[in-house]
Amino acid sequence: MKMKLLDGKKCAESLVTDIARKVTGYVESGLRKPHMTIILVGKHAPSESYVKSKVGSCEKAGFESVLIRLPDTISEAELLERVATINNDPTTDGLIVQLPLPRHINQQNVINAISPEKDIDGFHPTNFGRMTLGQKAFRPATAYGICKLLQYYNIPVKGKHCVVIGRSNIVGKPISIMLSNDFDIGNATVTLAHIETPRELLLDETRRADIVIVAVGIPGFITEDMVKEGVVMIDVGINRLENGKIVGDVDFEHVAGKCSWITPVPGGVGRMTVAALMINTLMAYQNNFNLA
Repeated sequence: MKMKLLDGKKCAESLVTDIARKVTGYVESGLRKPHMTIILVGKHAPSESYVKSKVGSCEKAGFESVLIRLPDTISEAELLERVATINNDPTTDGLIVQLPLPRHINQQNVINAISPEKDIDGFHPTNFGRMTLGQKAFRPATAYGICKLLQYYNIPVKGKHCVVIGRSNIVGKPISIMLSNDFDIGNATVTLAHIETPRELLLDETRRADIVIVAVGIPGFITEDMVKEGVVMIDVGINRLENGKIVGDVDFEHVAGKCSWITPVPGGVGRMTVAALMINTLMAYQNNFNLA
């Protein structure tokens, strides 16, 4: 079996190009451009990289974007005030507070303070709850990006056995819900494993899985003996080794030969996360102008 790459860069570029066409049409009809506001607290190297990618994608999609830089000494109350101001700004369609935040700021309080109508990250309890119930909502961007990637490459999901490893609110929980739900891409049988899953049980599940999605932050966690021939492997991990090399949670060199499809790292899920944010921002914009 010949392994094929799930190219997140190619898929993301296709999605953003399609968004840009729609935006051009809206602007030509006399509407303003969609607008994303990003708040970045402190100087965190990975966050700087993510924000740069988001700003660049906004430009390609035809969006306006504003990056608000705040010092890491800002108080939680001051940050919440800034969020409230943007919530009340009718010219901002989507708001992102880049995570992680400094330790003295309660991350969940900030997420909860973002207006659900501007919550393009899809982390607000209102959006998460609606997503769980199968209702229209902004879906968590990384999980949504994975769905879009599977859809783009016509990977069968319905009726398949999918194993998700890692139960974070950002990836594991939402993707397990989306793929088991009755969405455009879904109706899979999903097993959600995590740090307390016994090793033998985990191996039993991964060796039977048609699709494995791993997001644990451990380089090389998935090894060749853990998967069957023909598995579809989605690697969400982004780990920087001592030599500076970026790798995922999958031992790519040895696992790829058993896969029908596999995401590269970098160039896989990371690019799709940003593309999903563009999709959510466009939806927020369409909602504001009753275009959807």
